[in-house]
Amino acid sequence: MNASMRTDRVGPKVADRYLGAERRDRPREPGLATLPQFAAAPNRDAIRFAFGECSLGLILVAATAKGICAIWFGEDRNALARELQTCFPQAKQVGDNKDSDRLLAQVIGFVEAPAEGLDAPLDVRGTPFEQRVWQALRQIPAGSTASYGDIAARIGEPRAAVQVAEACASNVLAVAIPCHRVVRSDGTLSGYRWGVKRKRALLAREAAR
Repeated sequence: MNASMRTDRVGPKVADRYLGAERRDRPREPGLATLPQFAAAPNRDAIRFAFGECSLGLILVAATAKGICAIWFGEDRNALARELQTCFPQAKQVGDNKDSDRLLAQVIGFVEAPAEGLDAPLDVRGTPFEQRVWQALRQIPAGSTASYGDIAARIGEPRAAVQVAEACASNVLAVAIPCHRVVRSDGTLSGYRWGVKRKRALLAREAAR
């Protein structure tokens, strides 16, 4: 796993959307990257990507030589392609090919049955704090949830629920890093980069298995 510098920051409204009442009486924190931007790494500057359809709608899967670097849901291929370019501005994008099609099929199978796991390497990029949060998220079993405060406590930062929410919002590996399993302390659903409707569908699917 490797750390990356982030640009493109906004105000704290995203943390409000994720935490709701949990954010009250907390100091205002710096904003988060709504669309993280990563520098291309040496010898891994080509990104293969493919589009497909799953039960949650349009999906984009992108990968470097190291592993999957993006799993995104959306409504428009062109918009997702532009976001991929924004997120990895120095990388060379390589469109549909046999390898990316095989990886796409594997990821779609995982999205439809998350409890089965994803047997594919990930290229996870983020700050050291984000890496800790995302590793904790991957320990939440399918069918279970945790609050932002729970995750903060698990990584030894009990007062960092706001920063945990920001790390969840910065995740670009949907389902593989299961930020959809993080909810507010009262159990209600909070924000999700790809829409609360998809978050609700993922949780319902996992709870039913």
